[in-house]
Amino acid sequence: MSRSRSAAVLFAALGDATRLSLLRRLSVDGPLSITRLSEGTGVTRQAITKHLNTLGNVGLVRYARRGRERVWELERKRLDKARAYLDRVAAQWDAAAARLKAFVEEG
Repeated sequence: MSRSRSAAVLFAALGDATRLSLLRRLSVDGPLSITRLSEGTGVTRQAITKHLNTLGNVGLVRYARRGRERVWELERKRLDKARAYLDRVAAQWDAAAARLKAFVEEG
């Protein structure tokens, strides 16, 4: 998969408020079970599982079995790669804006 395609799939997974909330919760609270992740959300455990699987498919979370439960945790390295991608895009836009500014000021 190309870098652009990989980024598109990743950001599509991030484009949901529930999934962002799950990532935020895992970031703050550390590894949690689906039961704990669904507490107080008004979202069913089945829906939470579906969202976690979506995040897992793009490498943002992973789970480990602890007894009968799956305990989910954030994959920080994948999130760091997403941040690095956005930094590269921002640098490209900054360079383009600087070229435009130089062109306008010369003209």
